[in-house]
Amino acid sequence: MHPLVKLAKDTIGLYVREKKVLAVRDVDLVPEMKGSAGVFVSLKVNGMLRGCIGTFQPCGKNVADEIVQNAISAATRDPRFSPVRPDELERLEYSVDVLSAPEQIQNVTELDPRRYGVIVQAGRRRGLLLPDLEGIDTAEEQVAIASQKAGIAPGMQVTLSRFEVKRYH
Repeated sequence: MHPLVKLAKDTIGLYVREKKVLAVRDVDLVPEMKGSAGVFVSLKVNGMLRGCIGTFQPCGKNVADEIVQNAISAATRDPRFSPVRPDELERLEYSVDVLSAPEQIQNVTELDPRRYGVIVQAGRRRGLLLPDLEGIDTAEEQVAIASQKAGIAPGMQVTLSRFEVKRYH
C-alpha cells in the first residue's frame, strides 16, 4: 500500500474508532507528502462510491495535512452518505488523488476526461470532477456533471479549468 493511501486509511481508522485526529510529524513524511497541492480522498465499498471529499487548491501546510483533513471529511462529512461506521472499515477501498495546479482553458475541446479533471465555474458556484471516472467518456459529460454538482444550470456561461492528478491506490 502506498504511503499516501496508508495515511488516509490510518487517519480514517483512528477517527472513526476513537474520534482522534492523526498527528502528522514532519519526520514521517515521504517526498510525495511534503509538497503543496490539492488532494481528494475517495472511499469505495465493492467498487461503489462510499465517500469522496477534497480540495482543488491546497489549504493545509502540505499534502500530508490535506490527506488527513480530507480523509476525515470523506469518511464523515460527504453529504451524499452517512458517516462511515467502525464495522465498515475492513471493507473500505481507498484512493488518494494529488492534483496539479488548475489551468484555465477556453473551451471543452481542450479537455480529455481520461487525462484531465475539470473545474466549472459560474459566478460563485463551482463544481469539480476528477478525471478517469468509470462511465464518463466525453468532455461534454464531464462538464455537465461538474456543472450539475455546482448547481449551474445547463446553458449558463461558465469558466473552465483543467487539472491532472496522480492517483494512488
